[in-house]
Amino acid sequence: MSAADESDALLENLIAKEILPQSGNWEGTEEFLNRIVQVLLKYIKDQNDRDQKILEFHHPDKMQMLIDLSIPEKPENLLKLVKSCEDVLRLGVRTGHPRFFNQISCGLDLVSMAGEWLTATANTNMFTYEIAPVFILMEKSVMTRMWEAVGWDPEKADGIFAPGGAIANLYAMNAARHQLWPRSKHLGMKDIPTLCCFTSEDSHYSIKSASAVLGIGADYCFNIPTDKNGKMIPEALEAKIIECKKEGLTPFFACCTAGSTVYGAFDPLERVANICERHKLWFHVDAAWGGGMLLSPEHRYKLAGIERANSVTWNPHKLMGALLQCSACLFRQDGLLFQCNQMSADYLFQQDKPYDVSFDTGDKAIQCGRHNDPEFLNICFWYVPAKIRNLEPAEMRARLEKIAPKIKAGMMQRGTTMVGYQPDKQRPNFFRMIISNQAITREDLDFLIKEIVDIGESLE
Repeated sequence: MSAADESDALLENLIAKEILPQSGNWEGTEEFLNRIVQVLLKYIKDQNDRDQKILEFHHPDKMQMLIDLSIPEKPENLLKLVKSCEDVLRLGVRTGHPRFFNQISCGLDLVSMAGEWLTATANTNMFTYEIAPVFILMEKSVMTRMWEAVGWDPEKADGIFAPGGAIANLYAMNAARHQLWPRSKHLGMKDIPTLCCFTSEDSHYSIKSASAVLGIGADYCFNIPTDKNGKMIPEALEAKIIECKKEGLTPFFACCTAGSTVYGAFDPLERVANICERHKLWFHVDAAWGGGMLLSPEHRYKLAGIERANSVTWNPHKLMGALLQCSACLFRQDGLLFQCNQMSADYLFQQDKPYDVSFDTGDKAIQCGRHNDPEFLNICFWYVPAKIRNLEPAEMRARLEKIAPKIKAGMMQRGTTMVGYQPDKQRPNFFRMIISNQAITREDLDFLIKEIVDIGESLE
């Protein structure tokens, strides 16, 4: 019997409770984990092989026939679990493939992956120093470097890692409201004036979502117009603030975007900061996408003025290549997060512990195609097939609306590359290409364009 057959035979006769921690069977435990690691290593190798497809696309009804997702009544043997892991990776999308341009968060940084494996193995919460001493200090160390990069005094700043930029933005808006109306923590919106907030029309939807979740109301989160480059127009912001005050509303929060989702635009932070200071608004910068530019001596000028922000959202899982999810909400003022979110659960946060309880951080958390030079790593463009290039503008526009979706569908059928598309304002569907995977080369970009041309010219 070969070594592979022996391994199969061993795992086929074991279920989960017959390995650690329920059983002392180290031989079976080691063999199971080695097989899982081999599956993962093969996946890593394959997704960095440009001859491998990004995906084998199947419609949902067919996909449900290709993979067994039923929950069994009896325990499955460990060999079947290994095979199921293979199926999950085989039938999924290889977002780390060098020809995957579909979203901002992509690529696979192996050092970050090793950290994820370590974190999963340790499997501990981040509530208190006593259960996660190294992780608590690690978080503080990373936060310190981020505060310094923003331009704040690390002795006075604060922050917390959150499960995604949307939650980080929620943290920021909640803290802003708490600073202005601290009684809202206990009484809700009772006896509070009608609050309103502001963000650009090209900002991430999570700002309006935060307004809805916090009870301020999505309709009271006003979208400020942007210019032709997707940047917020400061004069329009100030005019809207003044209008809201005249209508009896209470403006309290304004958000700038540093690296918008579609165009990668950076709002004029300095000018918006001036407006926020004049009108006494909390100034938040959503730098989820563009925050990594702070680490670039050559390009950090695009975030000039961010040091004046009261809070900043920054997602290392985007431009910096960390694995999902790695999002930080940073605050210029220390202590506000505790005041805003502290619930003093006595089973976790006793004050008489034999160490400095300020390191028990859990109580501050709420969760147990452009023709100009691109401003960032978002490239937006159309492909106009030869057969429609000489049509009248109105007809060409109508036809162009359908081209990107058809090309995207062709890409998914081929499985060779992937790029997103979407409409915007008065523009028909265009490709939105994101270049954030460190494995991408010029040859991969050439390949993408050739695929677009080849599929586009074959359309009926």
